[in-house]
Formats: sequence, structure tokens, C-alpha cells
Amino acid sequence: MSEIQEEPAFGGAVMRSISNAAVRLLSEYTGRGPTKARTYVNDDLISIVLKDTMTTGERGLCRRGKGELVLSVRKAYQDTMGPALIAAVELNSGRRVLAFLSANHLDPDVAVESFVMGAATNGDLAELDGGAAELHDPVALRDDSVAVPHAVAAGDRDGSGPAEM
Repeated sequence: MSEIQEEPAFGGAVMRSISNAAVRLLSEYTGRGPTKARTYVNDDLISIVLKDTMTTGERGLCRRGKGELVLSVRKAYQDTMGPALIAAVELNSGRRVLAFLSANHLDPDVAVESFVMGAATNGDLAELDGGAAELHDPVALRDDSVAVPHAVAAGDRDGSGPAEM
């Protein structure tokens, strides 16, 4: 019996764009972005795994036993930037986000941003260029306009696996 594998609905470029948007937003909101980001897409779930996310101050607080305080502040950041993260995922994927879940782990320093996805916004994921224009603009949803350098994506160039920075 032979197995039939479908082509992924999202190529490497879309996953890299989602990773880049998450890194950029985290940097803008916290003053420092993660050193690694990888986006995974599986059916109706998009997850971004971010590594080395904490600031120098947060790492110092963790060393002094204030990890709960760091997690509390990170939760506040995620609540604040949640609409911009959702908008970036919608814009890049061409699909609506139904639910957004976010979590941090201190040791190792890892964060996960997960999005449960709804139907395509334009009916055709292959044509993301103009179809996602009606979605929210992540730039307009930011609280401020801090300029940060754009992250350079590396990782899966052929679209067959997750994109990593």
C-alpha cells in the first residue's frame, strides 16, 4: 500500500515571515528578541518556538529566585502584544486565528506562541499576495513605533519543514 502525502499549504517563506514577525514584535515590546525562532505548521495549528528570549535583567532576577516575577511580566508582555502577533500570523498565513495561546519556560529559556487557525480568509492559500489585505495590520496594532533591525531568516529554504532563525 502506498502513502499519499499532500504538499504543505505553507511554504518556507510563509513560515520564515511568521518567525521574523514574532522576533521583531518581541524585540519591540521587551527590548530584546530571541536568538532562535522556529515556526511549525500542522493542519489548523501554527506554533512558534522561541529560544533565548530573556533580557539580562530577567536572567538576573531568575538567578536571584524571582522567576515567578519574570513569568508574570512575560505574561503581561504577551497579553499586550497578542493582537499584533495574531495580526501578523493572519496576514502571513491568509487564515483567521481562532485562539492564541502563549507560554514561557525559564530553564531552559524557551517560549511558545501557538495559534489555532480557522478557515482561509480568501478561499485560496496559494494566493496570499492580495487575499490577506483585509486582515489586521500588525504595525497599526503596536503600542509604539520602536525601530529594530529586521531579523534575517535562515532554515528551511524548500518549504518541506519548519523555518528556523
